[in-house]
Amino acid sequence: MLHLRLITPPDLTDAAVRQIGETVGATHLLVVPGAARAPAGDVVECDVAREAADGLIGSLHTLGIDDRGAITVEPVELTLSRTADRAERDAPGEPADAVLWEELTEATHEESTLSVTYVAFLSIATMLAAIGVMLDNAVLIVGAMAVGPEFGPLAGICTAVVQRAPRLVHRSLVALLAGFAVAMVLTTGFAALLDELGLFSRAMVEAERPNTGFIWQPDWLSFVVAFLAGVAGTLSLTSAKSAALIGVAISVTTVPAASNAAVALSYQDYDQTWGSAAQLLANLGSIVLAGTLTLLAQKAYWSRQRERGAGPKARPASRT
Repeated sequence: MLHLRLITPPDLTDAAVRQIGETVGATHLLVVPGAARAPAGDVVECDVAREAADGLIGSLHTLGIDDRGAITVEPVELTLSRTADRAERDAPGEPADAVLWEELTEATHEESTLSVTYVAFLSIATMLAAIGVMLDNAVLIVGAMAVGPEFGPLAGICTAVVQRAPRLVHRSLVALLAGFAVAMVLTTGFAALLDELGLFSRAMVEAERPNTGFIWQPDWLSFVVAFLAGVAGTLSLTSAKSAALIGVAISVTTVPAASNAAVALSYQDYDQTWGSAAQLLANLGSIVLAGTLTLLAQKAYWSRQRERGAGPKARPASRT
């Protein structure tokens, strides 16, 4: 269940209450006239099954409540109520499959901002991967993948394409491309510094690397892995399963490919540089394609679910 708290202008309160009352899966309706002060208005609260929340939030948005008042959504950890149990049963679909588009847009907006912290994480991940590449150490490569924050902008691009939000597409592309550019430049300098200190050498780049050689040798399997990771990562975001997202982060060679390109460039090994760049671009493109198709499929699925669940509620929501 999710808890919705609304601040509604008095002239919109009846419409909001009516919309909640007509939503299958909404219950525990509470109305406190004149309780809000900033902005001034009435306070309306209710609980709604997660699978019915997106449709209700969209309807309240259409009323303009977010423009003249406020809509706050919070997860409910525990509700002991037969009414709530009945509302969850009545709501179409399953909670784990539900997509809250407003929540997804907000989350990807925050993760797709080009900030100092984002660039720092991406640069550190790329440098860690550079050490893993030079030492042919798969453990360091996995660690670098887990640190990399690049899935946020990728998810932002997918969400923006599906939601037709060009500003978010632009923001996400800037964060993705500029972030990788800065990280690779810093990693190139990092590799040059460690070469001066005697910690890196050309022989390490040119040596056989059975554990990490795949990073700069893209093939169709790399594309398939990235595609599947894009599907899994998108599902983890829409269902709020962060543990799955960590698994996605350590399955795709985006950060390692960028780091290998930077290290190879510092030694003028252009074969590895171009191979790594091709691996990076292929993986990024595959993730975006997979994420976009997954969101489109989810959008179509929930559109049909809402149509099936349309109609009057079996029991009216309680009102205080």
